Amino acid sequence: MAQKPAMRLGIIAKPNEPRASTVAGTIAEWTERHGVTLLVDNSLSVVPPSSNPAPQEEVAASSDMLVVLGGDGTMIGAARLVSGRGTPVLGINLGWLGYLTEFAVEETVLALDHLLSGDYETERRMMLDWECLRNDVRVGAETVLNDVAINRSALSRVIAIDCWIGNRAVTTYRGDGLIVATPTGSTAYNLSAGGPIVYPGTEAICLAPICPHTLTNRPIVLPDTVEVSLRIDTREQEVMLTSDGQTGLPLVTGDVIKLRKSRKTFNTVLPRDRDYFQILRDKLKWSGS
Repeated sequence: MAQKPAMRLGIIAKPNEPRASTVAGTIAEWTERHGVTLLVDNSLSVVPPSSNPAPQEEVAASSDMLVVLGGDGTMIGAARLVSGRGTPVLGINLGWLGYLTEFAVEETVLALDHLLSGDYETERRMMLDWECLRNDVRVGAETVLNDVAINRSALSRVIAIDCWIGNRAVTTYRGDGLIVATPTGSTAYNLSAGGPIVYPGTEAICLAPICPHTLTNRPIVLPDTVEVSLRIDTREQEVMLTSDGQTGLPLVTGDVIKLRKSRKTFNTVLPRDRDYFQILRDKLKWSGS
């Protein structure tokens, strides 16, 4: 009878984060005890000697399970690497807010024990696909976990963005820009722009105008079955599209951006006793009084 291959656990870490090497060392000791193959991000300042260092892309592609050491930005980067693979991702919070990194450093070993035994839950997070068409030619496309934002540059004036849902015209947004967010992204840029908090797992897409010139342009929550189309209707202004705040595409007048729910998902590992509203109380400093 063929022997079952060892589980391959990968580590992706926040760059230049000194605590990441310490936690990676703890994880390496755990993998040695349990016969688990460990692949680690080769950007770590100290790579555990028993591990297999590799670039992040290779770690993400070769791992059965992934541990992310960092904050929400590191988790978003990992989501872009594993989207569509179905890889469970466990986030250890080394950042500040930590909406996506569900586990504290002191919970690392216990969380790994649950991973190995299969005693864990995952939450499938929705992602968005976008593409930009310029004269009917695709000039950019990506999949995002949080949001797509269209912003004016620092020196630009008010920009105009025509919006359709399916083939129905919605409005022309005039202001500093527009955010299209997933429920996961609702607590990111969307929240800062006055958009709603959407419970994870809700089948929805949020549109949030950024500093709208027309004050009656308010955030909208849409079903995730719709396709959103945006057209840049601004001349002689610098406009930028950003994906999850990590990559950018300069836009020109007439560009059409189409956004829809992706078939890809991001599968994040959850603590058994996870309480989303406790996270909001902690992160947003809600006192309840």
